[in-house]
Amino acid sequence: MNVSARSELASPAVANSSNRVHTPRRAARVLLVDAAGRVLLFEGFDPARPGHRYWFTPGGGLDPGESPAAGAARELAEETGLRLDPAELGEPVWSDTTEFPFDGTWYRQEQDFFLFRVPSWEVDTAGFNDVEQRSIAGHRWWLPDELAASGERFYPSELPALLTRLGQSTAADRDEASC
Repeated sequence: MNVSARSELASPAVANSSNRVHTPRRAARVLLVDAAGRVLLFEGFDPARPGHRYWFTPGGGLDPGESPAAGAARELAEETGLRLDPAELGEPVWSDTTEFPFDGTWYRQEQDFFLFRVPSWEVDTAGFNDVEQRSIAGHRWWLPDELAASGERFYPSELPALLTRLGQSTAADRDEASC
């Protein structure tokens, strides 16, 4: 598992966060990838900064005492309608720590990413909570190269490279298994 530390700060002027009070948060996210190799991302915005739009993976904050896999499965069901047993997600494929503002609060979020592949999936957002309804404008399936070349803002910024690496390692694992 790769672990990185980074900050999702909007500009160098904001980069000095040493005096900023951060709300700690644990989260779990899902890289939901279809048979064409596309990842599902939501287009969202910060209610306090509606012009700051970005794409992000399904997932969110963990409930008290909730494991990352259980939180990822719960969030996936709420945000996409896809219901899984947490064990189906396996182990996280990547983890990082990020700092970001949302709706007037600064967060320092430790998050685990799980990879789950589907042949295809029709996204059902009926389970969105109030905040998601107010801050998510839509969703789209992206190819890693398409995302990297889009000029769009997305999180994590390493996402296209991560997806490419995971796709290659998964293919190599399948080839080794067939010998």
